[in-house]
Amino acid sequence: MLEALLQAARPLLAAAFTLWGSPVTWLEIVAFVLAVAMVLANLRVKVIGWPLAIASSLLYALLFADSRLYGEATLQLFFVVIACWGWWQWLRGTTREGAPLRVRTLPAHQRWLAFAATLAAWPLLGQLLARVTDSDVPYFDALPTVASVTGQILLGRKFVENWPVWVAVNIVSVALFATKGLWLTVLLYAVFTLLAVLGWRAWRALAVRHG
Repeated sequence: MLEALLQAARPLLAAAFTLWGSPVTWLEIVAFVLAVAMVLANLRVKVIGWPLAIASSLLYALLFADSRLYGEATLQLFFVVIACWGWWQWLRGTTREGAPLRVRTLPAHQRWLAFAATLAAWPLLGQLLARVTDSDVPYFDALPTVASVTGQILLGRKFVENWPVWVAVNIVSVALFATKGLWLTVLLYAVFTLLAVLGWRAWRALAVRHG
């Protein structure tokens, strides 16, 4: 099925231009634009970011599968599912007290729990990718994959801590995608890193205001 999807998307996987010696596809360009729009919407706590996330994730799933980054490709499909959940959370979700979701900070013990769970999942996913795929960077691929799951869940529940997670994910992803020559995506994740820092500052101010 994956091969059939890649064949169907082959026209979009044609090179639009070459950047630093590597081809940049039309699919990568469209996914880039949608992804930047998504992060800007998230930074401003705008719900439109979730449908943009769904669209960009579907495109990146194809792009990463074509580059044999199967962890990242699978992650994008997870993003589609969790974006539907996050969309619902931002529209209808409530806190434990029954109040509408607002930007807030995660309790300290839950931060450590999230960190420990992410760290434990990393080698497990890396081992799985090494065994069942032909990935040439299974553990490198696995790290931003599992951390992105953590970041997406925190974002869906409007916790400020999603942003430092994204800063770390984006820095690792820049190095990962550079090894694959996906230079426009490298640029995208470098921009993501800067936007995540801005988002962190903006949401911290919102959390203080809501507190």
